[in-house]
Amino acid sequence: MAHIPVKEGLPGIRGLVNFRPETGKPLYELAQTLLRTPSTLTEAEREIIATYVSSKNECVFCTMSHAAAARHLLGEDSEIVDKVMENPTNAPISEKLKALIVIAGKVQKGGRIVTDEDIAGARSLGATDMEIHDAVLIAATFSMFNRYVDGLASFTPTDPSTYSEMGKRMAEVGYVPPIQ
Repeated sequence: MAHIPVKEGLPGIRGLVNFRPETGKPLYELAQTLLRTPSTLTEAEREIIATYVSSKNECVFCTMSHAAAARHLLGEDSEIVDKVMENPTNAPISEKLKALIVIAGKVQKGGRIVTDEDIAGARSLGATDMEIHDAVLIAATFSMFNRYVDGLASFTPTDPSTYSEMGKRMAEVGYVPPIQ
């Protein structure tokens, strides 16, 4: 049960946005910008970064929903998501994405942990300044989202099929405030 009175049955951040739409709208807009607007990182790669950070923060709702979105975007290669969460170093992803995930993982722990060497390493593997920026901002944003969702004990569904449908909607429609 959530720590504040939210509409029953609205999972995760959706219940919190419904509680206070004036703060939820810019959060959804930020997610839309980071995860769905044109970028040299694919939508799936950006969802993978969000999923990885959420899994490291142990936020079940965000991990499950964004993993489902990434799986939907990856289609036949959906198993990549689980491999990244298990061990990104051995996952079948580009070396550039691995370097960005290292940076995102450090941001999840604390922004000052990111080193000049981490940035140089990502650049040497082809990461652009925009990709580095976005990986850091995705990690920072999802750390905030994770703490928001878990800090208010929002509803976390346990049925995996719920996340599959949610992930499909997120992948196909994006991040727009749902009409309740």
